[in-house]
Amino acid sequence: MTVTSPSAAPSGTFPLGGNRPVVRLGFGTMQLTGPGVWGDPRDPDEAVRVLRRAVELGVTFLDTADSYGPVVAEPLIKKALHPYADDLVIATKAGLSRSGPGDWRPLGRPEYLRQQAEMSLRHLGLDHIDLFQLHRIDPKVPLADQVGELKLLQEEGKIVHIGLSEVSVDQLEQARAVAEIASVQNLYNLANRSSEALLDHAEAAGIAFIPWFPLATGELAKPGGALADLARETGATPSRLALAWLLRRSPVMLPIPGTSSVAHLEDNVAAASVTLSDAEFDALTRAVQA
Repeated sequence: MTVTSPSAAPSGTFPLGGNRPVVRLGFGTMQLTGPGVWGDPRDPDEAVRVLRRAVELGVTFLDTADSYGPVVAEPLIKKALHPYADDLVIATKAGLSRSGPGDWRPLGRPEYLRQQAEMSLRHLGLDHIDLFQLHRIDPKVPLADQVGELKLLQEEGKIVHIGLSEVSVDQLEQARAVAEIASVQNLYNLANRSSEALLDHAEAAGIAFIPWFPLATGELAKPGGALADLARETGATPSRLALAWLLRRSPVMLPIPGTSSVAHLEDNVAAASVTLSDAEFDALTRAVQA
C-alpha cells in the first residue's frame, strides 16, 4: 500500500453519462446541515470552508439535494463556490418531502418534481443541472410518470443527465425504458453490500454507481476488528481503507463521503491515494459477511 498527500485526483475519472468526466472521489453535502438533516449547520462558516477545501483538493463531483435542510445545502454550495469552476459537476435530487428532523416522505408527482428542479436551479445559481436524481420512487405515482417528467426537463435543457436513488435492477430497467439513466445511488459500503446486484448491473451498462453512507466502518473500526487491524498494519485510517475498497471495487463507483469538518474531509480525500494490494483488498472484502 502507498499513500501520498491528499488529493482526489488519484481516484481517477469517470465519464458521467458518457460525456461529463468527474473525479471519482466526490463529496456529499448532507452532513453540512443541522441534526436530523434539518436546519442550518452549527457552524455555517466551517461548512463554507469544507466546500471550498473540497474543491481545492481536486473534488469535481458534489452530491446534494433540495431536501437537505431542507433548502440549506444547495444555498451553501452557491455561497461557497459560485461562480463555479468549469469542471465542477453538481448533482442534486428531488422526490422526498420533509416535515421535521429525520422525517423523509416520497413525493414524486410530476408537478412537484418540476417545481423542485426549478427551485434547485435558483438555489444553486445554475441555468442547467448536470445530474438531477429522483431521490426516491413514489409508490403512489407511476414510475413512468416520474421519470417521464425528468425526461421533459432534460428535453427543455434544464437538466443534462437523469439519475435514480434507492432502486432495484428491475426498477432501473423500467426507468431506462422511459429515459436514459446516467447514475444510480444506493446504500452500499464495505459492511452493507445488499445492492451488489445493482452495482454489477450498472457496471455492465456503464452507469455510475454512487454509494451513499460509504463510511459505515462501525464495528470494523473498533479495537480488535478486522478493519482496525488492517489499518494498524498499513498506517491508513479505517475511513481511508473503506473508501479505497469502494474505489477499487468497481470503475463505475463514485463514493461521496460527507463531513462537516475540514480535517475529516482531508482524511477522506487521502483515500484516493491509497493503493490496495490484492491481499489487502481481499482482506477487507472478508472483514465482514455482507
